[in-house]
Amino acid sequence: MAKRATKPAAKPIATKPIYVLNGPNLNLLGQREPEIYGRATLADVEKSLAARARSLGASVLCLQSNNEGDLVTWIQEARTMAGGVIINAGAYSHTSIAIHDALAMLDIPVIEVHISNIYKRESFRHHSHISSVATGLICGLGVKGYELALEAILADISK
Repeated sequence: MAKRATKPAAKPIATKPIYVLNGPNLNLLGQREPEIYGRATLADVEKSLAARARSLGASVLCLQSNNEGDLVTWIQEARTMAGGVIINAGAYSHTSIAIHDALAMLDIPVIEVHISNIYKRESFRHHSHISSVATGLICGLGVKGYELALEAILADISK
């Protein structure tokens, strides 16, 4: 019987998982305002992102909460447990000094993601408290922004 060729595993880039933190209402992704956010669910995004991470020699830990305090706690945990953070804090991006302050303590790459282009939306969404402490910002590219954020973090880590 012939042996099947198997694809070798990707060389590990990140020894710690990349935290993917999603804030309020992102649990309703795919249902809430699909004309703005698309039809992909958060589970779809997480599955796709985990597969992409594996292919790049990394792993992700995906977490979602509607509670600001949970996000702050996970950010604090990321200081020692994560290789980087991808964060879509939802509406908290525009209101939370606590999330800003927690992110400011990190010395790992942080990419802020917004599915929609916040600069084409209501004026109150044009300012993000997170952007000033993030390594980078991806907005308006739909859920593809999560994969781009992962690639950016892994490129930063492998420098």
